[in-house]
Amino acid sequence: MSYKNGKDVLPDKLLQELQKYIQGELVYIPKPEQKRAGWGENNGTRKLIERRNSEIYLMYNGGTSIRELIQRFHLSEDSIRKIIVKTRGKRDTYSKVEAGR
Repeated sequence: MSYKNGKDVLPDKLLQELQKYIQGELVYIPKPEQKRAGWGENNGTRKLIERRNSEIYLMYNGGTSIRELIQRFHLSEDSIRKIIVKTRGKRDTYSKVEAGR
């Protein structure tokens, strides 16, 4: 992140108004919420984890034990169980929506 001098980027009126509240300090101005990407959306990490979690769920449903999943994915038992419960909930919700069509 680079810093910009307010007098170089802000209209005079706005700069004068801001100076009533803060002077000589750094201020972070965030992007509007609708323009901010969610965690992992820009670099594909979110999709990668969703695919991994789906694979864990499908393997578990196919008979793979929790212990085997721990060894294969290098996750804790607690993490594996959370993934299974969360993925099951998503799939159940999706199934209900599909059935209602």
